[in-house]
Amino acid sequence: MTLTYRARKTLKHIALMVMFVSAFFAEQATADRVKDLASVAGVRINQLAGYGLVVGLTGTGDQTTQTPFTVQSVINMLTEFGITIPPGVSLQLKNVAAVTVHAELPPFAKPGQTIDVTVSSIGNAKSLRGGALIMAPLRGADGNVYALAQGNLVVSGFGAGADDGSKIIVNVPSAGRIPNGATVERSVPSDFLTRDAIVLNLHTPDFTTSNRLADEINMTMGPGTAHSVDAVSVSVRAPADPGQRTAFVSALQSLEVEPGDVQARVIVNSRTGTVVIGDNVRVTAAAVSHGSLVVTISESPYVSQPVAPFSNSGRTVVAADSDITIDEGDGSMFLFEPGTSLDEIVQAVNRVGAAPGDLVAILEALKQAGALRAELVVI
Repeated sequence: MTLTYRARKTLKHIALMVMFVSAFFAEQATADRVKDLASVAGVRINQLAGYGLVVGLTGTGDQTTQTPFTVQSVINMLTEFGITIPPGVSLQLKNVAAVTVHAELPPFAKPGQTIDVTVSSIGNAKSLRGGALIMAPLRGADGNVYALAQGNLVVSGFGAGADDGSKIIVNVPSAGRIPNGATVERSVPSDFLTRDAIVLNLHTPDFTTSNRLADEINMTMGPGTAHSVDAVSVSVRAPADPGQRTAFVSALQSLEVEPGDVQARVIVNSRTGTVVIGDNVRVTAAAVSHGSLVVTISESPYVSQPVAPFSNSGRTVVAADSDITIDEGDGSMFLFEPGTSLDEIVQAVNRVGAAPGDLVAILEALKQAGALRAELVVI
């Protein structure tokens, strides 16, 4: 089929539009939102912690002989209710557990709002399943009470035991959560509305990203609006009116910035053998020989029994016949050309069948030889 000149021209225009749109979205795909790259200084969560009692357990609470603080807490609680325990009375409590309560107070949380809390046993309670937390104050680092927690626990774990001592436990029955279990009683003071400028702190320090962020804000909001302070912080002039400042920060977080290239780094977890190699890792010219040395020692016992005429003075003994075998394995060598990329490193190591432990040894040797152009981090 022969296309007319107009049809060919139309198809050419469509192809150019597709190439332009593809290039546009490819460029946009590399950019990240400011909301994902940085946070506003001073806008943060605050940790809260407290102590309380969980009651209503079915015999799975603390053993009071081993956790005297549980008994003391119960006595103090009853005293607050006007109940006096006679001196010398030993309380045998099986349905009460002493717990710690912790939560995170979101930024700008106001009195009357609710937050989730986590409850964890600090005694020897077997399970908190079916229990209820009695009102427990939650304090901040300054010692002030910011929330009050109370409610029924949601525990995902459970356990069962037999008289002979055998037992089975699924998940963690000694900890649970209370959704919306704490009511905020005090808000945390913030200078967000009183400062002349707001500061954006990058999650990952990088001079290039900090400079690009300041340039993007100046191009969008006007010259002189922002300036890069260092590799982490970007200072931005913001409106003084609370409503305008909130809208201004919302617009800032919606901007998209292309982050700078990450530093070439190889992360090695010495405990699990996990190795993570960054995209910018390069290797200069180097030759690597990989092999394994296996030493096998086997012993076969046999009986040595004396025969006449020495049988009267001899005795039967058990001796061992040892066999030692050394296998050097199939040594392999592969060559890294200058500027070898991550994909080529992985392919070369996979071809020789190197295990994670062997890969760590190869990377450490390359770093010692000066051929690994990356920071080797062992955690």
